[in-house]
Amino acid sequence: MRPSHTGKVTTDSTSRMLYRMHLLLIEDNNDLAIELADFLESHGHTIDAAADGVTGLHLAVSNDYDAIVLDLMLPGLDGVEVCRQLRSDAGRWTPVIMLTARDTLEDRLAGFEQGADDYLVKPFSLRELLARLTALERRGSQNLPGNILQVEDLELNMNSLEVQRAGQPLTVSPTGLKILKVLMQAAPSVVRRERIERVLWGDEPPDGEALRVHIHNLRTIIDKPFDTSLLHTVRGIGYRLTATNVLPS
Repeated sequence: MRPSHTGKVTTDSTSRMLYRMHLLLIEDNNDLAIELADFLESHGHTIDAAADGVTGLHLAVSNDYDAIVLDLMLPGLDGVEVCRQLRSDAGRWTPVIMLTARDTLEDRLAGFEQGADDYLVKPFSLRELLARLTALERRGSQNLPGNILQVEDLELNMNSLEVQRAGQPLTVSPTGLKILKVLMQAAPSVVRRERIERVLWGDEPPDGEALRVHIHNLRTIIDKPFDTSLLHTVRGIGYRLTATNVLPS
């Protein structure tokens, strides 16, 4: 899709960002989506786009984004429902900024209650959108010093990709690191095996034994030398990281 200006946003000059974000844009207005994508790409960012809620939710769950731009009014699933399923069902906490033409308190509260991080009313400045996205991405990457994911005494440094448990360095394969990241981001929630397979192999996973082998190898590294097991199989569903493998009733 290529640009066709709609007048729904105003363009302001802004300096180029010094780092790149991978962003998901979920917007059903094609002209506006083109304008937003072109502006963000012109500042060095990578954009994936969806024109409906179902496709947008699938992309948001299947990929790792720095932030999501989510329109409130969408075909299939509206933005509030997309956000709810992303947070509650998928356990993903990617920063979300919600776009809407409706500036009522009820609309804003509905979005925030389902996990939206920010809210921008149309028409808006492209420069303001970029500034808010940058702020959300920075906020999301500063949960722990050095961007560290932690479950009990297991830590994954997202900058250096170093893994340690109880202060002991562990050597994890690139595939194991991908699995570990997904599990740690969702912990203590269960991650379905289909989601892990999509992260590793996209829409063409190998035979069903491949993931099982990788999970076994990862468990050997992060659990076998220690007294407490963290990586648990939830039979027929997937896997989870937690010290106590008791599912909520």
